Amino acid sequence: MIQNFLDFLMEFGALGLFIHSFIDAVIFPIPALFLQIPLSLVNPSNALWLATVGFIGCLLGTPVGYWIGRSLGSAVLYKILKKSWVESATKLFQRNGETAILLGSFTPIPFKVFTILSGTLKFPLWRLIAYAAIGRAVKFYVVGLLFYLYGRSAEGMMKNVSLYIFAIAVPLVLVFLWVRKRIRRKRQLVQDNKTETL
Repeated sequence: MIQNFLDFLMEFGALGLFIHSFIDAVIFPIPALFLQIPLSLVNPSNALWLATVGFIGCLLGTPVGYWIGRSLGSAVLYKILKKSWVESATKLFQRNGETAILLGSFTPIPFKVFTILSGTLKFPLWRLIAYAAIGRAVKFYVVGLLFYLYGRSAEGMMKNVSLYIFAIAVPLVLVFLWVRKRIRRKRQLVQDNKTETL
C-alpha cells in the first residue's frame, strides 16, 4: 500500500517529492529520503533542485504538524507511530527541546514525531521552524550534493548516508550548544549586574 503510494508520487518527480516532504513533517510514516534518493538517481544533475524542493516542502509541513500536536495532543502520535519512537523523542525533548529538534532532523525517528511533540509541549513555533530549517537543510542537501557531485555512483554511498549526515550534524549541534551557552552566560551576567546596581 505504502510502496504503491511512493511509486505514485515518483511519477510526479519534484512535485511528488514536495508532497512527500510536506506530509513527512505532518503524518506520513516514511521519510522523504526514500523518494529523494530514487529521484536523484534518475537525474543526478537535478539533485540539488530536488533537495531544495524537499526542504521547502518539509518546512511548510512543519507548522501543520505542530498545530496537530497543539490541538490533539501526543495521543495522536501513539496511534500513527511506534511507541518506542514517541518515548525516545519525548525523553530527548524534555531534556532539551532545541537539541531534540536538531538531532531529530538526523535520526531515523520520523520528523513528524518532533513537529507534533513540539505542539503538544507548547514549544515556540518559531524556534521549531528555525531549528528544523538547520537540521533538515543538512539532511536534504547532503544527499543532493552527493548525487550532484558523484552522479549515479552516489547510490552506493547511500548505505552510509546516515554517517555522512551525522558527521555534519554532530559538529553543528556542538557549536550550537556552545554558542547558546555563551549567550545565556552573558545574559546572566547582565542580569546580575542590574540586580547589584539596584
